[in-house]
Amino acid sequence: MSVWNPDNIKDVAESIGIASLNDDVLQGLSSDIEYRLSQVLEESLKFMRHSKRATLSTQDVSHALRVLDVEPLYGYESTRPLRFGEASIGPGQPIFYVEDEEVDFEKLINAPLPKVPREISFTAHWLAVEGVQPSIPQNPTLADSRTQELVPKGPGANPNLTAISGADNVTVKPLVKHVLSKELQLYFSNVCSAVFDEISDDYRAAALASIRTDPGLHQLIPYFVQFIAEKATHSLRNLFVLTQTIQLTAALLENKNLHVDPYIASIIPPVLTCLIGRHLGSSPTRLSSHPLRNAAATLLGSICKKYAKASHTLKPRLARTCLKHFLDPTKPLGANYGGIIGLQAVGGKEAVRELILPNVKEFSNLIREPLEDEGSPKQAEAEAVLTALIAALQTLEDDHFGFRNEVENGVVANQSRRLEEKVGPLVAGRVSRMGRPNLVKALIES
Repeated sequence: MSVWNPDNIKDVAESIGIASLNDDVLQGLSSDIEYRLSQVLEESLKFMRHSKRATLSTQDVSHALRVLDVEPLYGYESTRPLRFGEASIGPGQPIFYVEDEEVDFEKLINAPLPKVPREISFTAHWLAVEGVQPSIPQNPTLADSRTQELVPKGPGANPNLTAISGADNVTVKPLVKHVLSKELQLYFSNVCSAVFDEISDDYRAAALASIRTDPGLHQLIPYFVQFIAEKATHSLRNLFVLTQTIQLTAALLENKNLHVDPYIASIIPPVLTCLIGRHLGSSPTRLSSHPLRNAAATLLGSICKKYAKASHTLKPRLARTCLKHFLDPTKPLGANYGGIIGLQAVGGKEAVRELILPNVKEFSNLIREPLEDEGSPKQAEAEAVLTALIAALQTLEDDHFGFRNEVENGVVANQSRRLEEKVGPLVAGRVSRMGRPNLVKALIES
């Protein structure tokens, strides 16, 4: 037995020209209507609960109809719940209607007038200075900007109008575009092609010199940053492209006329990729990527010296990343090499003393096996890693300059034993053969 009255179905059928309906058909339609209504109500209640409300609104029903692929209702768009009044016109069923708010004209006439709006005036203020928006009352705050970004824009902003028009899958594009002049577009295209020109060294040098000194490249900074990121991501097997990417980044940072501070967070990932990437280049000689890693480490060190004061977390984050790749036994030796020279470039002597020296003994055990594998490709790479490790430790020697000790072959037996306990037999043997007592004392006492 359906709750829906079959007489309503008869009335609708007669209104569209169907004179008579079978009782079984009426019963079936009544059951189907009841099921569809409960389905719509269930979906509407879901939208109400997800909106953290206790009152069902017409907007919830409209969303439910849209989810169920049903044509939405027209004319019911209100943020307030509708109030229905009841009117009885006889012994039959009552009629419900939407109550309109009554307005008392006497109160409306006697109400105080609103304030006179101020006259239209114009004032000038700085919207942005060298790409940075100043914090003044005329400019929107960061919270306002984020809120504005979340507001839908374009033809699909109103979901009901979009559903009515049948264009539910409209792609909304931002209304404001960063417009570049034709001269800047032509300059950007020519400079990028010249920097990565493998034939002419003069073109590359001229392009980098222009980027290094040109004062009118403010608008091109985000385009250069994006271009650098794309080249570093999609050209990991091309050492020439990666090397030119590092040189382009260095030239951009050396331009004293540009304000690059807001883009440092986007510039660092491509540099780190060239420093501690797992496999750089397609050459079978694994040492071929070391000049690129050295250039990336030098650039990373200059970034830290120049921008560490503006961001107090820059050095710790870079040091943590390099230390992770230095100590990870699952990384290839090239990544370990990049981690060592990266730590030295980022933190200097302090990083060598606090982060590299305490882990030298454990790390030397990891590279002992490839060092003893005569004739293998990994032997030369492990030798380069060991050389970089000892070069980093040599920076501690200056702290003990002037130390004199009359010893045979540079190290007495007691110091040799203490040095081996501190850095392991592999590194201790290399340092002992160098005959530098100042370095031995620095490593023992650090």
